[in-house]
Amino acid sequence: MAQIIKVYPDNIAPRHLKLIIDTLKEGGIIIYPTDTLYSVGCDMLNQNAIERLCQIIGKKPETANLSIICYDLSNMSQFSTPIEDSIFKLMKRCLPGPYTFILKANNNVPKLFKNKKKTIGIRVPDNNIPRAIVQELGNPIVTASIHNESTGEYYNDPENIFEDFKNKVDLVIDGGMSEAIQSTVIDVSTDEVEIIREGKGDVSTI
Repeated sequence: MAQIIKVYPDNIAPRHLKLIIDTLKEGGIIIYPTDTLYSVGCDMLNQNAIERLCQIIGKKPETANLSIICYDLSNMSQFSTPIEDSIFKLMKRCLPGPYTFILKANNNVPKLFKNKKKTIGIRVPDNNIPRAIVQELGNPIVTASIHNESTGEYYNDPENIFEDFKNKVDLVIDGGMSEAIQSTVIDVSTDEVEIIREGKGDVSTI
């Protein structure tokens, strides 16, 4: 059965951060808050964990639209083809923030996800919890949003998440109530910037 721990974004206890990192390095699955929804995540470098995460969300690794959480934009070249200056400036203006950017994937991505993905979703949430996790882990985490299977609604209460997922994941991070609003998805994988989904992130300046 999973543990649930209370974590404060502006004052993350070292013992809690160590527990989270140890869980991820051991192939565990965590549920954690972002600046939009609560999400399920695992170590990007652990293929077994990625497959388990896909089982939890009811998707196959070959077809799941997984994104990765990064600390900042410094390691984009590990996952995407070269980014034009105008796109980089747009991302730098929006991130950290409630946006998911769809980039054209490089050859590393299919190896990570064992599929033929041509694109990759990148998030840098405006929340210290996931960013601290990624920074301490040393590499991004694979992520997917979660919702209540019976109602189809997104969770905003970590206690409810724990009740529904305590036998599926290893650790639930209680970062407080969320707004349960999706991120804004922006596709920059082609020559034109396309807003795929309007969510919490403002699109008026895109």
